[in-house]
Amino acid sequence: MRNPKPASTPANRQLVASFRDPAGFVFRDTDGTVYRQINQAGSVDLDQLISSGLYDELIAKHMLVAHSQVDIKKALTGAATSVIQPERIPYISYPFEWSFSQLRDAALLTLALQKRALAHGMTLKDASAYNVQFIHGKPVFIDTLSFEKYNRGTPWQAYRQFCQHFLAPLALMAFVDASLLQLLRVHLDGIPLDLASKLLPHRAKLRPGIAMHIALHGRAQKAKETEHQKQTRQVSEMGLTGILDSLERTVRRLAPPSANTEWGDYYDKTNYTPEAADAKASLLADLIRPLGIATAVDIGGNNGRYSRVLNDLGITTICTDIDPNAVEANYQFVKHHGETQMLPLLVDITNPGGAIGWANQERPSVSDRLRCDAVVALAIIHHLAISNNLPFARIAEYFAQLGRYVIVEFVPKSDSQVQKLLSTRKDIFSDYTEDGMEQAFNTCFKLKQKKKIKDTKRTLYVFEAR
Repeated sequence: MRNPKPASTPANRQLVASFRDPAGFVFRDTDGTVYRQINQAGSVDLDQLISSGLYDELIAKHMLVAHSQVDIKKALTGAATSVIQPERIPYISYPFEWSFSQLRDAALLTLALQKRALAHGMTLKDASAYNVQFIHGKPVFIDTLSFEKYNRGTPWQAYRQFCQHFLAPLALMAFVDASLLQLLRVHLDGIPLDLASKLLPHRAKLRPGIAMHIALHGRAQKAKETEHQKQTRQVSEMGLTGILDSLERTVRRLAPPSANTEWGDYYDKTNYTPEAADAKASLLADLIRPLGIATAVDIGGNNGRYSRVLNDLGITTICTDIDPNAVEANYQFVKHHGETQMLPLLVDITNPGGAIGWANQERPSVSDRLRCDAVVALAIIHHLAISNNLPFARIAEYFAQLGRYVIVEFVPKSDSQVQKLLSTRKDIFSDYTEDGMEQAFNTCFKLKQKKKIKDTKRTLYVFEAR
């Protein structure tokens, strides 16, 4: 995917998302290459990460993003002691866009990193879920400067943050509702443990791990233990390992929510015959193959069935859907089959979420991050136009922000799926026709091809940005 440069971040300047750490920061060079400046506060720990063998071990296990050393002349300020060039991350996603199992796997990765770090005399000074990204189908830790020297007897500094970023949302999803993951949109440093404890049912808190790491931990947090008390507490290395083992057991025993959702079994309820579905996949491949694209976003891609048509053509694809069960099923398929070109994400395209964090610049919006070569919008145009009252012109404008090409499946009013939508409301959509869509899209795109899908009333369109 293209890593967009936020409008507020000029070339060759520090990226806003990395301003909080005195140990160093990420910046973009004039040619778009991303580097990380290491300051004095981070140099000793980075040296130990390398010299201890921990870095090589994590790279070999594909647990940490790799980096190379570059000329210190690349540095932006005189505070630099070195500059590194991290391996390029194809796409930045946020924890509230993940499925249950994605968040759980990110949590288990973080705990595994902490255990390996302790074995090398180091520790994680933070445990933010934003330090994990999904690369080639697997979670990878991206913050090289999160590792610091471990001082024996000290507690894990990142314990509270781990519980807030990972354990609390996982428990709320497992015991209450998957939608509570969205609390992470509001609580950027994780869900407060006292709040999580209030929301969890009594049966959840009967589990020892939940009782210890959320309920009791939340009470202590609410009591506002002083910094002096925290610093003077002593925890042996064996005790710290015991806490990590307990966290791991607790996380592993949490199961994905199994509630029925509107789109979780979409392909079992669709009006496509198996032959028509296969014809649609074949036609999609035929239309996309000549475009020569490398990246795509599949909007409303459900469990990724048609995104995999793109993968088969060598196209790296972000498959978004509004349904947590569909995204969960997609990710489980990715894991089981070892797929490397698919990224399932939970995104409501009608309310994708804007830029968040400090000054609304720290975390770029979904729209900024989704930019790619092509937008694929199959069997969703009627939901956007009819269910959400979005004019074709507005849809076209938004798609034009995301990619050069757009592949749209038009579903006519005579289709049974559209008839279901219209059965509960007045038909006020006089422009909902093929001609109406073509004219509206004409302001942003030129029509390249349109083909009827065999054994259906539907049409696949290929548009190219003007």
